[in-house]
Amino acid sequence: MHYVVRDPQGAIVSVHRDQVADSEALPSNHPEVQAFIQGEQGEGALSFARMDAGLVRVLEDLIDVLIRRGVLRITDLPTEAQAKLFDRKHFRSGQQAHALSLYEEGEGASLPTLAVHPNVGNPEDQLPPKDWPDLL
Repeated sequence: MHYVVRDPQGAIVSVHRDQVADSEALPSNHPEVQAFIQGEQGEGALSFARMDAGLVRVLEDLIDVLIRRGVLRITDLPTEAQAKLFDRKHFRSGQQAHALSLYEEGEGASLPTLAVHPNVGNPEDQLPPKDWPDLL
């Protein structure tokens, strides 16, 4: 059982385990309770959990880039952070191993040829724009 508080329009604004003032009891499997918990409070709205998960992925990719470019060493990070990054890397590599392959595998299989912009790979393109502040 959950206790929900609604706004004047009737939308759920908070869900509680214990009864609070002006709350109504709803079963845990009630569609409105489930929608609120999952963050589906309206069309196109993102829950903080999904936004945080997306931001974690961005930060993980940023750390990878900084390490590849030699700006950061994994040993510069606290031991706990290193462990969390390694755990995520291990989990993601395991997920990719079970992912659907869209290309043929085996002898004679080749990946499709992609058109590449002529500036790709040019070291000048990998530098930040000249008008960016020097943060390092």
